[in-house]
Amino acid sequence: MKSTQPSTGKLLAALIVGGITAVLDTTIVALGIHTITVQLGAPISTVQWVSTGYLLALAVAIPFVGWAQARLGAKRLWLLALGVFVLGSTLSACAWSAASLVAFRVVQGLGAGVMLPLMQTIAMQSVPPESRTRTMANISLPAALGPILGPVLGGIVLNWLAWRWLFLINVPIGVAGWILAALFITDDRPAAREPLDIVGAALLVPALAGLLYGLSNTPSAGGFGRADVLVPVAAGAALLAAFAVWAVRRAGAAIVDVRLLAVRSVRISSTALALYGAALLAGSFLLPLYLQTVLGHGVLDAALLLIPQGVGTLLARFAVGRLVERFGPRLVAVGGCVVIAVATVPFAVGGAGAGPWLLGAVLFVRGLGLGVVLIPVITVAYVDIGRDQMPHASAITRIVQQLGGAFGTALVAVVLTAAATQAGAGFEAAFWWTIAMTVAAGATATLLPAREPARRRAAEAAGAEGAPIRTGPEAAG
Repeated sequence: MKSTQPSTGKLLAALIVGGITAVLDTTIVALGIHTITVQLGAPISTVQWVSTGYLLALAVAIPFVGWAQARLGAKRLWLLALGVFVLGSTLSACAWSAASLVAFRVVQGLGAGVMLPLMQTIAMQSVPPESRTRTMANISLPAALGPILGPVLGGIVLNWLAWRWLFLINVPIGVAGWILAALFITDDRPAAREPLDIVGAALLVPALAGLLYGLSNTPSAGGFGRADVLVPVAAGAALLAAFAVWAVRRAGAAIVDVRLLAVRSVRISSTALALYGAALLAGSFLLPLYLQTVLGHGVLDAALLLIPQGVGTLLARFAVGRLVERFGPRLVAVGGCVVIAVATVPFAVGGAGAGPWLLGAVLFVRGLGLGVVLIPVITVAYVDIGRDQMPHASAITRIVQQLGGAFGTALVAVVLTAAATQAGAGFEAAFWWTIAMTVAAGATATLLPAREPARRRAAEAAGAEGAPIRTGPEAAG
């Protein structure tokens, strides 16, 4: 890196402003599916691909980020990905049919799929080890702001503006983020000219697509027993296993270096992130439906009622760095999972409808738990690896979160359908499953290090950025 780098604060501001567009887009557009269906005169089965196509494109772009960063450099890749996302947003706003909208949403998803792991990598590569937890807390602000701003902005747009503004709202934010990135992200040079792992890509991309597509079909009647669930999930799992074998043989030249899972810190972090992703997405899927179906609130009112949870998550982000420094990642992550589980119990026992103040208080506490779990878990993934391995760690952690989230959503959707002799009973069963996934994430978090190893901090501070993978006792953290 050049010696005259912009300040870390300016770098993080550039990443946050650009990155928030991708996060907002997932929460805003979900509210508009019905409106878009009516306006475009298309069947819901087609318009549903507005969300599904975006998420699939996002997932399949993730494996290419490490290779593309090495070829182009982090700054150039970020500017390209953000530009693609803004272009996709503009085109989506101009869509003339459901098919064109789905195609343009795929363009958006490809840009977002590069931005999310790359934002994580750039931040971790730009700060010393002792600053990583606080930096990760800052860089995850879009994830905290998304649940607050997304539903509210979506409700405002759908109440007073045309649905096309669901996408146009990204454009000025994205342009501002692009300008900030051009000014404040260090103009690094490509690290290597490694050829693309074509075989690995040919295995991993359809594996992820098959798994996510199959799981997305589970809410329909038949659940996990449907052919359009079993076939793509089975095929995806087989391709994923084949990729793992190929990637181990390919070693560092694989599109995603799965050998990093041999490092204890990466392996434990990835497992916890998969379970946390399942619990997080399951809750995010259930809560708006619960507020509308069981408590009878409208779309905008339900979005407003969820604000306390987002506020709790946001406030926790400002304290999590100090908490980890004082208590260590293990205690903070386990404690956060306990808070989430306890704050979800009222929904599982049917007692969350007592009134808006009680509901808001419960959701605020739940948000505090959500805000402290992710940061220590994901930061631990970078403890025992070198700087050049961080893009692969970012890809792995993003992929497991996507797969975990898809599975968690699919599971509670099936439970909700199967157990729903009446609306409340179905939701109660689904929330108990959400609590179980949260408890499993907390149990896995007990394996996180109590403290970040002092010897590793000292080594990295001394310049051991390219440390090799360690799989023995020293890698245990």
